[in-house]
Amino acid sequence: MSAHIHSAKTAGGLLGFLVGGAGGFLLTEAVGGLVVVGFDRTLNVDGTPPLLAAFIAVPILAALAGATIGARKAGRGR
Repeated sequence: MSAHIHSAKTAGGLLGFLVGGAGGFLLTEAVGGLVVVGFDRTLNVDGTPPLLAAFIAVPILAALAGATIGARKAGRGR
């Protein structure tokens, strides 16, 4: 029974990681698109290190949050 629980947590964590990462990527793309439409200006990440860091960090943090949530939900049997 213990192996089944760890397997379910691993699968839930992996799925959450993928979904969270995709969600974070879509979030950054949506923000970039809204800035282009709203302000008629493209975001230049080459000249702005904090903006580049945000565009890298948001998908990674969303993926880690998704993995944590997925593993917890899978551990509960839901």
